[in-house]
Amino acid sequence: MSRARLLWAARAWLADGWHDGVLLHVGADGRFVSVQSGVPAPPDATVLPGPALPAMVNAHSHAFQRAFAGMAERRESAQDDFWGWRDRMYAVALRLSPEALEAVAAQLYAELLQGGFTQVCEFHYLQHAPDGRPYGDRLAMCRALARAARATGIGLTLLPVLYERAGFGQPALRDDQRRFATTADDVLALRDGVRALGEPRVDAGVAIHSLRAAAPASIARLVQGLGDDPAPIHVHIAEQTGEVDDCLAATGQRPIEWLAAHVPLDARWQLVHATHATAAEIEAVTRAGAGVVICPSTEGNLGDGLCDLPAWLAHGAVTSIGTDSHVARAWPAELRLLEYGQRLALRQRNVAAAPQHGRPATAHRLFDGCVSGGAAAAGFGTWGLVAGARADLLVLDPQAPGLLGMPATHALDALVFATDGPVFAQVWVAGECQVSDGRHRAAPRIAEAYAATMRGLWAPA
Repeated sequence: MSRARLLWAARAWLADGWHDGVLLHVGADGRFVSVQSGVPAPPDATVLPGPALPAMVNAHSHAFQRAFAGMAERRESAQDDFWGWRDRMYAVALRLSPEALEAVAAQLYAELLQGGFTQVCEFHYLQHAPDGRPYGDRLAMCRALARAARATGIGLTLLPVLYERAGFGQPALRDDQRRFATTADDVLALRDGVRALGEPRVDAGVAIHSLRAAAPASIARLVQGLGDDPAPIHVHIAEQTGEVDDCLAATGQRPIEWLAAHVPLDARWQLVHATHATAAEIEAVTRAGAGVVICPSTEGNLGDGLCDLPAWLAHGAVTSIGTDSHVARAWPAELRLLEYGQRLALRQRNVAAAPQHGRPATAHRLFDGCVSGGAAAAGFGTWGLVAGARADLLVLDPQAPGLLGMPATHALDALVFATDGPVFAQVWVAGECQVSDGRHRAAPRIAEAYAATMRGLWAPA
């Protein structure tokens, strides 16, 4: 439970940029009561040790894949791609118990907090026992994630996933996908079960794994069952060119084209990856107010390709970022890679900047867009350093490499493009400090459990 307190920052990033002397009043409910700038530090306020920023939402996570990060960076065959990586990842998914998942997720969530994320959208399809039979407690794996969130203090939007077939034209799952099986009714029941847990800072929406993994009738059943539930709806889509080709062959339409034609897209919908999108598809998505979740480090790691970021931005898309398979776990690295991919492809600099709209700073445009887009992906109507929002914030370490000596006006630019080490001195969630001096408060204990779990997973046979 939070307690009422006053926080004061010599500088803080508000809706229109940097402000001096910012006083943040946190209520006993863990939300900001008021945010004022140009205020001297009151004697009863906690003075923050550096500039303050809004926190970021991690809009796409598969927590269990943290146990696989770094384990697929070798190639024994003539070539390697997403589909080969996926087969190896499934082998890990088949080995994790609820207790192991909790240990892996806790390590991940502590790392995400240290990387500036205070809310994570968990795209959760690892549901059943290793033999494919449901646990006696259908929420066993959901509870493991919720316990990890509670142990670390991160906020969690759990998204149980509709997953029922191996691909277009394949009516059933492969044997190595047996832990993922769900129907539309299962997903709705899991959503309700997570909400009934009563865990602080844990809520639930739903997800559809992909068009290849869910039949049209099941997607329609899920959408009908949601009714007017305002919670987010996430879906993997158009991540791979092979998926696009398969969808065209099966339906006569590209994935995003099919989705826009067959479901009532609105602001609840979050299209994860959307890497291979046409101009017409981008127009349809943005016209509907749906969001796009980009995962630069994972898309780069898997060789997915590059999204058409200039087109998404030109259409005013609601954008957010996720760390997906967790080969990287800090948002400055994700924003940097997002921009650098475009620079390499287009042979231009500051691609995301928009001086014609008063946004000449690349980091400013990307950061503000992903802060607000991430809030939408998690189902929040209010987010950031504003009254009514959950009292989450990041405090920069002004002595961090890349930030030391940097003019205050360029601190955000340097954070995204000139740092490669720990940069957040503190991370606050709901008015409580979870990271101090760049280290999560429970890091040693969490790391010990994680290391033991990893030894069990990867011990030589």
